[in-house]
Amino acid sequence: MALETSPEAPAAVRTIANGIAGWINQLGAVWVEGQLTDVSIGRGTTTVFGTLRDTDADISLRFTCNRRVFETVEVHDGSRVLVHAKPNFFARRGTLALAVSEIRHVGIGELLARIERLKQLLGAEGLFEPYRKKKLPFLPHTIGLICGRDSAAERDVLENAKRRWPAVAFRIEYASVQGPSAAGEVMTALRKLDADDSVEVIVIARGGGSLEDLLPFSDEGLIRAVSKTSTPVVSAIGHEPDSPLLDLVADLRASTPTDAAKRIVPDVREELDGVRLLRERGLRAITSWLDRETHALAAIRSRPSLAAPVTDLQRRSDEVAALIERSRRTLTHRLDRASDDIAHRLASVRALSPKATLERGYSVLQLADGTAVREVAQVAPGDVLQARVTDGRFAVEVKSEENK
Repeated sequence: MALETSPEAPAAVRTIANGIAGWINQLGAVWVEGQLTDVSIGRGTTTVFGTLRDTDADISLRFTCNRRVFETVEVHDGSRVLVHAKPNFFARRGTLALAVSEIRHVGIGELLARIERLKQLLGAEGLFEPYRKKKLPFLPHTIGLICGRDSAAERDVLENAKRRWPAVAFRIEYASVQGPSAAGEVMTALRKLDADDSVEVIVIARGGGSLEDLLPFSDEGLIRAVSKTSTPVVSAIGHEPDSPLLDLVADLRASTPTDAAKRIVPDVREELDGVRLLRERGLRAITSWLDRETHALAAIRSRPSLAAPVTDLQRRSDEVAALIERSRRTLTHRLDRASDDIAHRLASVRALSPKATLERGYSVLQLADGTAVREVAQVAPGDVLQARVTDGRFAVEVKSEENK
């Protein structure tokens, strides 16, 4: 029943605590899955104390267990287990704890089956498709690194990257890489680095471990967070047989942190050797081209037209002079023929000209209108005619006429 309280009639703390304990103690035993942390066994006691953490959220419950029950299975801090427990509320201390009566390991097969189901779900959404992979920059100026504090993975990435390209810079975000809080801390670090415009590539590194140790890197929240980043992400989880889902969603999968450093940073010596080889190839190509063009130019210069250009010009000059002489002779010949023709025509004209007749003593009579008198009938006595002779003309008067 609900307690009836008021400012005038408040309930005592013991009443509330006992009421909570009564309600919780009515709950039956339940099976709970979680991860063991903060396990401690009191000296001289038979009770084991510890914390059972949620594997996907930052939530935990305290538990108590008989030492004999705890030691029947080989478990330790970080183990993922199934416990059969009854919730108990201790009214005197005001705390809630699970009274564990049985502990079981979460089987590797069960974990792999869960990861496989999640893999199929995310794969169906297209999170692992190749077209989603972003291209890494050739030479990143700043690399974001997510790793455990003072871890071997951090040293491997930094030392190998600096050895290959000493000028490369890092922005490091430390996060737990194992345990129930690992996925959340890695996601927080990932968001910070992705928001930094100077970071050109992000490396998530860990030095390997068992399947249980690598479970945070198959966390659904982390996988979705990586798929939404605008910065290329490199998975550098050192592992052998089993691949966490982070490898599938990352833009580049490296087998180890050392391999990640080698694949995201070019080797300065190799690049210098490549530049040297390219310069040598360019020099050879240019030298070969210049030699080829020099030989071609020499061949062109050796041609008669360029070797002795005056000879061809002299030949052409002689041809022009011959043509001019030929033209001159042809023109002179034609002029001579034309002159002779004109002389013959002039002689013919002169022979047919009335002037020649007049020079032989003949004259031409013309009427007043200039018509030549050819018949007697054209004139009458008294007409004045013009008589034209070789050196002029004069007037004559017709005195009589006579027809023959």
